[in-house]
Amino acid sequence: MTSKNTFWISLFYLLIGINTFSNAQNSPSQINIQTIYDGVEFDMPKVKETSFPDFLLSIAEFGAVSDGLTKNTEAFAKTIEAVAKNGGGTVLVPRGIWLTGPIRFQSNINLHLEAGALILFSKDFEDYPLVETSFEGLNTTRCVSPIYALEVENIAITGSGTIDGNGDAWRPVKRSKMTDSQWKKLLASGGFLNEKKDIWFPTEGSRTGYISSSSFNVPDLIDASEFEKVRDFLRPVMVSIVSSKRILLDGVTFQNSPAWNIHPLMSEDIIIRNLSVRNPWYSQNGDGLDLESCKNVLIYNNTFDVGDDAICFKSGKDQDGRDRNMPTENVLVKNNIVYHGHGGFVIGSEMSGGVKNVHISQCTFMGTDVGLRFKSTRGRGGVVENIFISDIDMLNIPTDAINFNLFYGGNSPVLEAEQSADREKRDETVFPVTEKTPSFKNIFMKNINVTGSGQAANFQGLPEMNLQNVRLENSFFEAKKGIIAVDTDGLELVNVKVISPMDAALTLYNSKNIAVKGFSFAENGETPIRLMGEKSGNITFQKADFKAAGSQFFHAPELPKNAVKIE
Repeated sequence: MTSKNTFWISLFYLLIGINTFSNAQNSPSQINIQTIYDGVEFDMPKVKETSFPDFLLSIAEFGAVSDGLTKNTEAFAKTIEAVAKNGGGTVLVPRGIWLTGPIRFQSNINLHLEAGALILFSKDFEDYPLVETSFEGLNTTRCVSPIYALEVENIAITGSGTIDGNGDAWRPVKRSKMTDSQWKKLLASGGFLNEKKDIWFPTEGSRTGYISSSSFNVPDLIDASEFEKVRDFLRPVMVSIVSSKRILLDGVTFQNSPAWNIHPLMSEDIIIRNLSVRNPWYSQNGDGLDLESCKNVLIYNNTFDVGDDAICFKSGKDQDGRDRNMPTENVLVKNNIVYHGHGGFVIGSEMSGGVKNVHISQCTFMGTDVGLRFKSTRGRGGVVENIFISDIDMLNIPTDAINFNLFYGGNSPVLEAEQSADREKRDETVFPVTEKTPSFKNIFMKNINVTGSGQAANFQGLPEMNLQNVRLENSFFEAKKGIIAVDTDGLELVNVKVISPMDAALTLYNSKNIAVKGFSFAENGETPIRLMGEKSGNITFQKADFKAAGSQFFHAPELPKNAVKIE
């Protein structure tokens, strides 16, 4: 080994040690690898951690140039190859702007970005060949991801640098997401409009792909042989990790992705910590983290500010997901902050393989469209169960702090100009229960604190498959509207306070086996409890909770006789 390599290695590990000591001294409240398993409600194996040999090579040693103009695709590939041939170790990215095409991982590689290092991915679509992959839960064709790992083991992306996907080169933009001045500036930059002139496309190929598609997923109106012509439309996720084991993402900023930011798929033993994940508010499909069909995962001490769902769990869509039959399971999510995003923590809507054994705690959502968001629809199938949520603080959530929507039609929580709530209207028809019927059950929430929300909570099951066994306790909601439960079986509200000046504190419709204890609410002139639906029954309240409200503390014109008990 050369003296130059010895110097780099010594300096690298010295800085890592200093950084670890500094974090331990200055962030005593942060979760760490020893404490993250504390208080978990289910048994799960400890996540297997990464480990790398003390061998390091810099991309600069293989001809990389940090001018932001020279493509360093070959230098990245050669450095990774050399480190892998030596049995693994660290690929060092020094300070500078390193333009590159796709980076493909091999096993036992730690891609480490020094402070001030920026990996900037190329805008040239020809650099990203088409590959067979999965996107939005379906088997499909997309451009290869800027960072791509397939069937590898023991890999990491670490450091304090930034990875930028140059997403504005790929993404369409909806008129409804921009102000007049922003839209005018975007049009002046070039690009193309759709026929309605309400969606801007960065290239003609992108627009052609949109016209050739009946969905957001793949141009299904043209033959696969023509996909090369619409390559610009087939936006990749920025980080794609598929069928891999022992993965660490630590400290880096991921931003400006073409589609989703980080997408671990069918992988296990994953640690995601200390990240900053960013996307513009207008970024179409600009999710932060989409964990799909993965198991044994730790997600902690991260910050998200994105254009779509922030922390999202999936497991495939419809038949493709059911055929895969790989749930997302054994996941701990602690001490994360979410700013803008369609949802702070989300399950679905592609959950056909199931989601189970999930713990979420000590998270803060500020200005997120929805706080805790669970979504599916008829046709998905799949079971979501054993979800434990605690110690969540939410501020200025414009719609629902908690939302279960099993009639999800793909709309954003805050409807845009071209969208319609009609797509998500309830259908009271009772459908047969089959493998295509989604099921959400055994959801436990406690210590939820909400201030400035549109609605406290919205629990919506299906008529043929109610939302089952949900417990909400020791929680406070200050919202314009209260809690509503529709087609819910087994809801428990224990020590819950609701301040809802525009609505009843609690509304139940076609819901049964409901137990309410220690429920308090603000007097606002409304009947605090509304009970509706012929299928409602076995609803229990505590009389002591309603002494201040007088004798008319609930309104139940449609309920069967003896459907409500006051104890």
